[in-house]
Amino acid sequence: MTRLVVLGGGESGVGAAILAKVKGMDVFLSDNGTIPQHYIDMLDSEGIAWEQGGHTQALILNADEVVKSPGIPPTAPLVRQLVAQGTPVISEIEFAGRYTDAKMVCITGSNGKTTTTLLTYHILRQAGINVGLAGNVGRSLALQVAREEHDVYVIELSSFQLENMYRFKANIAVILNITPDHLDRYDHEMQNYINAKFRILQNLTQRDAFIYWQDDPVIRRQLQQVTTEARCFPFAQEREENTAAYVDAEDRLFINTPGTSLTMPRADLALSGLHNLFNSMAAGLSACLLDIRKEDIRQALSDFEGVEHRLEPVTEIDGVKYINDSKATNVNSCWYALESMPATSGVILILGGKDKGNDYSEILPLVRSKVKAIVAMGKDNAKIVAYFGGELPVYDTHSLQEAVDKCHSIAVEGDTVLLSPCCASFDLFKSYEDRGRQFKDAVLKLKH
Repeated sequence: MTRLVVLGGGESGVGAAILAKVKGMDVFLSDNGTIPQHYIDMLDSEGIAWEQGGHTQALILNADEVVKSPGIPPTAPLVRQLVAQGTPVISEIEFAGRYTDAKMVCITGSNGKTTTTLLTYHILRQAGINVGLAGNVGRSLALQVAREEHDVYVIELSSFQLENMYRFKANIAVILNITPDHLDRYDHEMQNYINAKFRILQNLTQRDAFIYWQDDPVIRRQLQQVTTEARCFPFAQEREENTAAYVDAEDRLFINTPGTSLTMPRADLALSGLHNLFNSMAAGLSACLLDIRKEDIRQALSDFEGVEHRLEPVTEIDGVKYINDSKATNVNSCWYALESMPATSGVILILGGKDKGNDYSEILPLVRSKVKAIVAMGKDNAKIVAYFGGELPVYDTHSLQEAVDKCHSIAVEGDTVLLSPCCASFDLFKSYEDRGRQFKDAVLKLKH
């Protein structure tokens, strides 16, 4: 009997453990931290052995194979021991992919992954496709493979998940963009991060498709070094040679694939902003390649309701708009948020959190043209204060409530308060979702 050990008791790990149990394996799950109670209940109901609060090496190093949570870095001592002794260490996605013949639409990128994944899922579901949602959003792919049967899965893949994927194959692979992110995980070497992202192209054949942003300089440069057998469908704001999706001079969106030619006014897209134009192009191309009817694609692109914590309007108070963009955990994502702000609005920008090696020069031109003040929010705001302090007023705060109160005190009618932090949330919050929800709660309290 195969012995499978799962490291990490979150959504992906528990899903992998249950799939392994269904497949008749000897399963053990170990988490160095605390496993949430609802996951413990799932493990117990399946009769799966588990531990929390530490790793018992004797119960792990005897594994035939290990499924590792994406949050555990490859430099973790236990992972290094497993690799050194020749034990395969794989991801939950790699493991689950062995047990399904469903088509896989896999989406990665530094920014826009969640929106594009949910938009693609929305199009397919509205079209009546038996589709599952997995990866960084939705439920564990492994759990769905164990318990359900879907014809197509739409999967958001982070670089962390791609690190331990080897034989898994996408049918449609999407790279939206690549900008500096998580460099603390990659020895502060951008190329290591790029290499992780490009693992999404592994094993693609001539029958598969690769969708990417044609004007991304990092992707262009990497494609000079990396080849793929897959059919390529680049998208861009303006038409170039071989561009599969673009906008013409009359602001109409064109999507062209071998089986479908689709046109619709850009103004009909549910999502606004340049970044969301690209997200819509990638989702539309994926749907066309899956032979979804043009009418269904147009309808779904026009009625999608967006993603929580991504340019999410909260409310308007005394003529001041409050926008929750907590999902902006890197500088490029904040750039897109600022780019989407109207020039007539004075922006009060909330920045700060756990810095991942940020270079703020990318947003400096937009800060100069659109931002009237920055409210820094984090345990240590020295880098933000030092960088922007000579450009405009910067206020140093150390809690979300303090930051919101400061924004409220300096905002005037017509301003926009934008939470788009550029940083990870882990200095003050459990996650970017926790940060976004606390922001919304604090803003709504201003009304009372």
